[in-house]
Amino acid sequence: MVGALLAGPVAPTQAGQSPVQRDWTGTWATAASEHYEVSGMSEVTVRMPVHTSVGGSSVRIRLTNAYAGDPVRIGHATVGLRAGGSAVARPFDVRFSGKHGVTIPAGGQAVSDPVGLAVPALTDLVVSLHLPGQVTHITDHWWAQQTVYWTEYGAGDHAADPTGDAFTWTTTSWPFLSGVDVTAPRNRAVVALGDSITDGSFSTADTDQRWPDLLSARLNACRPGAGVLNAGITSNRITAGTATNPSALDRLDRDVLSQPGARTLILFEGINDLGGASAEQIIAGMTEIADRAHRRRMRVVAATITPYKDFVWGGWTEETEARRRRVNAFVRDSGGVFDDYADFDRAVRDPADPQRLGAAYDSGDHLHPDDAGMKAFADSIDLTTLGLGRGCS
Repeated sequence: MVGALLAGPVAPTQAGQSPVQRDWTGTWATAASEHYEVSGMSEVTVRMPVHTSVGGSSVRIRLTNAYAGDPVRIGHATVGLRAGGSAVARPFDVRFSGKHGVTIPAGGQAVSDPVGLAVPALTDLVVSLHLPGQVTHITDHWWAQQTVYWTEYGAGDHAADPTGDAFTWTTTSWPFLSGVDVTAPRNRAVVALGDSITDGSFSTADTDQRWPDLLSARLNACRPGAGVLNAGITSNRITAGTATNPSALDRLDRDVLSQPGARTLILFEGINDLGGASAEQIIAGMTEIADRAHRRRMRVVAATITPYKDFVWGGWTEETEARRRRVNAFVRDSGGVFDDYADFDRAVRDPADPQRLGAAYDSGDHLHPDDAGMKAFADSIDLTTLGLGRGCS
């Protein structure tokens, strides 16, 4: 059955203001980390809730087809405030160069026109995409810890539906969506570059308990607030990568340096490198990341690597522990490589055995923190070290 042809309302841009004249700030972001083939998918609509950090007076979305071998057609896109579950209070049409749809080439991306929707800080926004043609490849961010809603194949365009009745099945990954930007009072954002811990793995799904989300709540209690963008990818490393999970060095430009309004980088990587790289190689990679960010006039705060003795999937040895201690000593006293550091290790380790994750923060696998551990990370960051101006403490 073809969906209703009613289009959602189109919000006007501010008079005389073009996209290039606006100061955009990222309010939400994710890093593409997976590509997979699908069969028989066409005339579907996907609806993705995302949690904003900083608020703004208008909004735009960024889409990616980074890892696909074929172009993908977006027939209709909308954005609106969430009304609960898969319902949207009022879906606003999103246009691309004045058109309802856009074809994103293989390996390409698309940025929408501005939508004059006021976006509050720390709220759920919903992006809906209608995919009219045959979809053969999906680029997405896996393990989003967020329920994403889909219509049945062949259901048609439901992007403008205020209700969620047409969305009958779910996944937990964000397809095609890479960022949401707003026009904020001051365009400033913090980017968290990390692995599965930053990605929020093992935090409670659909509750926004990842440590960057919790940091966002602290920062946006300041005036003005700041965007917090999560560039975590599960299994990510500094010193090596794969085709769809590039190393932190290889994805730095895409996921950090090009983010709208990015002023500060929090670097929390290295735990996945300990088994295959030397401490010196990890430190060299961290140093290169900091140097490149500094050349873009970004402030760099590094976080210490957290303990993981007795990790259920193995990998911990006395040798890897020695490497972790060596890297952490460098982070704490980098000689000016970093502008400051956050001691995540101290925040969550077991005082009786500092090689282990504290029981109060352990999700159960002895490596990934639970919600309490995520909060301990966010609370351990001295907001004044982020260099975002006055009003934060």
